[in-house]
Amino acid sequence: QVQLVESGGGLVQAGGSLRLSCAASGRTGSMYILGWFRQAPGKERAFVAATWGSSGSTYYADSVKGRFTISRDNAKNTMYLQMNSLKPEDTAVYYCAAGRSAYNIDSVRSYNYWGQGTQVTVSS
Repeated sequence: QVQLVESGGGLVQAGGSLRLSCAASGRTGSMYILGWFRQAPGKERAFVAATWGSSGSTYYADSVKGRFTISRDNAKNTMYLQMNSLKPEDTAVYYCAAGRSAYNIDSVRSYNYWGQGTQVTVSS
């Protein structure tokens, strides 16, 4: 089992920044890919960013490319999402997720474990 706990959400004005953290515990060695998803009210959970492999490959949704940066600190078993130039449309509950393979990395079905989510609200 793998446990994931997000933190760092909050209320920020448009144009501001936030950094989300995702602390992993348990059998983290079995996880190959880590990702961030978000879910706005009334919408499906959507892919944001992912990182995988020993080289730290990354992939971003077009909507956040150039504004968000995903990273991981393996020594701390922690993943981060640095969010800059935030927009009101970024408002959502953000979830971190872990999976065993980097296949269809933008699909929720590819991830085996999920955190409880952290709310990000961007005011205009």
